[in-house]
Amino acid sequence: MDVNGTVAEGFEPVRDAFVRNFEALGDRGAAVAVYRDGRRVVDLWGGTKDVDGTTPWQRGTAQVVRSATKGVAAAVPLLLHQRGELDLDAPVGEYWPEFKAHGKDRVLVRHVLNHRAGLPLLDRPITPQDALDPRRGPEAAAAQAPVWEPGTDHGYHALTYGWMLDELVRRVTGRGAGEWIAAEIAAPLGLDLWLGLPEAEEAAGRTGRVGRIEAPEPAPGPGLRVRPKRSVTEAYDDPGSLTRRAFAAITPFPDQNDPAYRAAALPATNGIATADSLARFYAALIGEVDGIRLFDPATVAAARAEESAGPDRVLVVNTRFGLGYMLHGSASPLLGPGSFGHPGRGGALGFADPETGVALGYVTNGFRKTVTADPRAQALVGAVRVALEQVTR
Repeated sequence: MDVNGTVAEGFEPVRDAFVRNFEALGDRGAAVAVYRDGRRVVDLWGGTKDVDGTTPWQRGTAQVVRSATKGVAAAVPLLLHQRGELDLDAPVGEYWPEFKAHGKDRVLVRHVLNHRAGLPLLDRPITPQDALDPRRGPEAAAAQAPVWEPGTDHGYHALTYGWMLDELVRRVTGRGAGEWIAAEIAAPLGLDLWLGLPEAEEAAGRTGRVGRIEAPEPAPGPGLRVRPKRSVTEAYDDPGSLTRRAFAAITPFPDQNDPAYRAAALPATNGIATADSLARFYAALIGEVDGIRLFDPATVAAARAEESAGPDRVLVVNTRFGLGYMLHGSASPLLGPGSFGHPGRGGALGFADPETGVALGYVTNGFRKTVTADPRAQALVGAVRVALEQVTR
């Protein structure tokens, strides 16, 4: 497998793991970047730009990162709070009066970010066409009654998270989250990262085609085959479960390769990024990158302080959340106990680890059935851990 790019001395295990992802774990096209203390130490890419094509992946190839978008979007309300423009402990209805319907006056801004709002689904899912309209999702969320008492329990808000966050940002700033990210985060840091792909970038062909891939058959011989627990499988198979209904808030789900979908701004699902930009974003959350730092220490502490933990009513596994970020745990192992970030269903991952100064971004065009811990991303995280042991001896 031809892999392009560079690794700093000591980080060769990441290259080795990246190559194995193609040889043994079925990657078609992917890239990984790692920053340490604001400096890029890994920048690798390989395979094809399109999951079903032959054009080589280039360094600037970007892909839809699915729910890894949530970690980028979460920075917006946290930065607004850092600037004194948004109160995390205020009711959402204070900024968005229409949201108060059906007892949601008790939903706090904090509950949107820590998945405790009680609104993981829509009784009436919206269509793919309506999902492209920035008004329809928020209107549907405002009209929805909670399925549990807000603040009392947690469950992954797979799609509704984005609509609630986007409308909050719009009510506070007059701009949607995508516009805010473009002006306040992506432009200053020079990121190839978009929530709403500009027409010029679409025309330039920067974004590859994504698609579903199957996990390769394991090699013969001894070894542990990890299968989803029966309860998890049943939850995804049951049309009436919170799990299925949460992921079906848009029905049917849009074609992720449709230019109209990529041009829309859905802060839960359709961010587009290069691996380097995803890693650079997280590096700037925890330290300076070319003189720019996004989060002050208090905001870093808030982002990764445990807000929700234990059985997740939607994902049916134990999850841990801070404010908008998944935290290191059994459902989504990251680099260490203080890591925070977000996976994308089927592959992508972005996170930061303040204790080591490490930030990682992994993007792929091949989506597997995994939700929170894809084996390819996990192999890269493990390789970073090995590399850190080498360079700190």
